[in-house]
Amino acid sequence: MLVSLMVKNLALIESAEVTFGKGLNILSGETGAGKSILMGSVNMALGGKVSRDVIRTGADYAYAELTFTAEPGVQKALADLDIYPEDGVYVFSRKLMGTRSICRINGESCSAAVMKQAGEYLLDIHGQNENQTLMKAQRQLELVDAYAGDAAAAALAKVQKCYVEYQSLRKEWEEETMDAAQLAREVSFAQFEVQEIQDAALRPGEDEELEEQYRKLTHAKSIAEALETAYAQTGYDSGSGAGEAVGRAVRALSGVIAYDKGLEGLHEQLMTIDSLLNDFNRELQDYADAVTFGQEDFYTVEERLNLINHLKDKYGSTIEKIQAYCQEKESYLEKLASYETYRQELKAKTDAAEKKLAEASKKLSGIRQKAAAQFATEVRHALEDLNFPALCFEIRFETLDHYTAGGTDGVTFYISTNPGQPARPLKEVASGGELSRIMLAVKAVLADRDAIGTQIFDEIDAGISGRTAQKVSEKLSVIAGRRQVICITHLPQIAAMADAHFLIEKQVEAGSTHTVIRGLDHEEETVELARMLGGVRITDAVLQNAREMKELADRTKNNGCENQTELSY
Repeated sequence: MLVSLMVKNLALIESAEVTFGKGLNILSGETGAGKSILMGSVNMALGGKVSRDVIRTGADYAYAELTFTAEPGVQKALADLDIYPEDGVYVFSRKLMGTRSICRINGESCSAAVMKQAGEYLLDIHGQNENQTLMKAQRQLELVDAYAGDAAAAALAKVQKCYVEYQSLRKEWEEETMDAAQLAREVSFAQFEVQEIQDAALRPGEDEELEEQYRKLTHAKSIAEALETAYAQTGYDSGSGAGEAVGRAVRALSGVIAYDKGLEGLHEQLMTIDSLLNDFNRELQDYADAVTFGQEDFYTVEERLNLINHLKDKYGSTIEKIQAYCQEKESYLEKLASYETYRQELKAKTDAAEKKLAEASKKLSGIRQKAAAQFATEVRHALEDLNFPALCFEIRFETLDHYTAGGTDGVTFYISTNPGQPARPLKEVASGGELSRIMLAVKAVLADRDAIGTQIFDEIDAGISGRTAQKVSEKLSVIAGRRQVICITHLPQIAAMADAHFLIEKQVEAGSTHTVIRGLDHEEETVELARMLGGVRITDAVLQNAREMKELADRTKNNGCENQTELSY
């Protein structure tokens, strides 16, 4: 159940908080007061798409927050999404700031997609445009599945799994259509690629070693000159090298150490330096003697690197990837060697998958058709309660000539609202007001089929009035006896049935326009009903009319809505 709604800085709403109750919660107000803004805030808090233009002028952000309670079944579904209640409630919030949007559930950041998915378990919104979706065949099929419940859901999941398997095998089979000439070309090309890679005799890490050698060979002259200079500057042969200088220093200290014992430490350090320098000079010479920079070595390394880079361009960016590609081609050649056998086995697998899909689709269709018959009966009864006398409502099936992930059923709702007229597809005959009532009937029938705690109707009363409006209000009250209903309406017949009534109104203060939302007490509710009945001038007669309407509505609810038809103003 939706416990509360909080909105800040959203369009004309500076700050608003509404606490909803059980039963039928009615929202009413003048045209343009901001009823659509309220629905927008619910959509925003549940991760829906929203324009940055909704941020109130002069504000830095817009904020919407919804607080829910949930039944155990819904709590389990939310737990599967790793969402758990805190203090018994779920708090969905979203803050919109410029190009940023921050979504949270119980204070934890989440994506808008997760928020939207979680919201579908808590709340069902019937918006002003949903009536049009009722005319689409796919939506009609979804409603049948919703009525069929867990049995259809399990069968549909099986069909979807079988469909994916079948499509994958079928695609593979259709792609394997080589004739003898194509097969020969494929074999020849694959053999060439494998042979080219095998002839290269690649070794992991070889390319890195060769690149290091190539760098040395490319800078051979600079390296040789550097070695020669280092040896001359640190050696003992030139007369001016560091080794010769240190040797002279050692001899100098050795000549006087007998006269000054304090020089022994310095003499030992100098001897160490001389020894290290001598070792360095010898190792430098050995390194220089071992280095060769032949032109032939350079060409050999360069040619090998060019070969490896060529193979990288064709088969993979590393030696490991090239070798893996070679293994794939070797496996491919094995398949080609027994290509006809492979195709026969693939065809057998495809046929088996198709049979499995056909059986799963047939089982799903049986579940759907059985459920659809009862569904149509219940919808027909619900429509009779909504002032559709002598109604014919049917759900007809056709078998598609192809497989889909949703099975092989095509579903069409047929209806006739006039005696003696044949039933025709809903999309061809239903008016706007009729669509509203049909959708309401469907929602009423499905109310016991899921654990969703809140149903929101936005302008469900479009295109109706008088006795029909009264019938709609009674049906809403019946649904509200099973789950919380929040309804935005402009009809007094519906508003009179409220268990809680909220007024949305626009106010101007200090040159600034605000939308405010407030709950109405009994007398205020009567005044609002009078406004809805009488328009601009509210006379004593209109007020009395409103009081009688509210009294009759209360009496209708207490006596049971289905058999009451008194309120037909």
